Amino acid sequence: MDIKDEKLVIYQSKSGAIEFRKDLNQETIWANLKQITELFQRDKSVISRHIKNIFKSGELRKTSTVAKIATVQKEGTRRIAREIEYFNLDVIISIGYRVDSKNATQFRIWATKVLKQHIVDGYTINKKRISHNYEKFIKAVSDVKALLPKNASAKTEDILDLIKVYATTWFSLDAYDKDTLPRKGISKKRIEFTAKELNEAINQLKNDLLNKKQATDIFAQERSKNSIESVVGNIFQSAFGKDAYPTMEEKAAHLLYFIVKNHPFTDGNKRSGAFAFVWFLGKAGLLRAGVNPEALTVLTLLIAESNPKDKEKMTGLVLLLINRK
Repeated sequence: MDIKDEKLVIYQSKSGAIEFRKDLNQETIWANLKQITELFQRDKSVISRHIKNIFKSGELRKTSTVAKIATVQKEGTRRIAREIEYFNLDVIISIGYRVDSKNATQFRIWATKVLKQHIVDGYTINKKRISHNYEKFIKAVSDVKALLPKNASAKTEDILDLIKVYATTWFSLDAYDKDTLPRKGISKKRIEFTAKELNEAINQLKNDLLNKKQATDIFAQERSKNSIESVVGNIFQSAFGKDAYPTMEEKAAHLLYFIVKNHPFTDGNKRSGAFAFVWFLGKAGLLRAGVNPEALTVLTLLIAESNPKDKEKMTGLVLLLINRK
């Protein structure tokens, strides 16, 4: 296995600093046998035995966790290049749970604490890693939660899931305060549909849910005869010859918002809205990887429980989701 985009990660142990190789492509670090013995303060023979048992038991696969790297070593007055085996983070963690030493015990205490926090709280935060942005990160959580009423059912971990979707841009740091969430899309395609087409698609969803016993007969029943026609009319409305929502992204965002917030159905508005949103994006050729079920679920819940005065912020979040690659 080749290791590319390699950088160094320094671990400061009591016995001295240990440099690990960081593999950005594989999102892991690599350590050779000597480094692992220094990390856990045990003989090479002990570490080698644990590595052998890890692979023998099938806990990990050698082909995906071991790499041979050409390393230059000084032997006497000569510098000789030799291929040395390096083991990735999965192997290092497995060894840490098997080795009997004071260092390994400290490692297990730390690892168990992190695992417990993740299971109980649903998420973990590495304060050291994001120390320079920690206050901004917490503000991002607060910004999103502030859009919900006090009795909202959205949990903190749900909010974190949504923020994680946009984590590469730290979208909410100033977006709410400075009103910089996007308001426009870019696709000027002319994709239209009728209320009849949308109803037929939603009825197919209803039949699928009924077959799975995940809905009842009142799911997606219109509150009034023209409820969906009114929503579709709003999406494609125009004034003075110009569309109110000129791009496909804006139309999709408002389709989701209007179905979730206007309650055109007796039951199932959130599920129907999310379905209609994805259905329309598919027709417009705008269904991208960023529109994943987890993010859409949380975003739909946020819209359902948001204050109507925050409509532009909600549709702005939807536009961010659509445009995320």
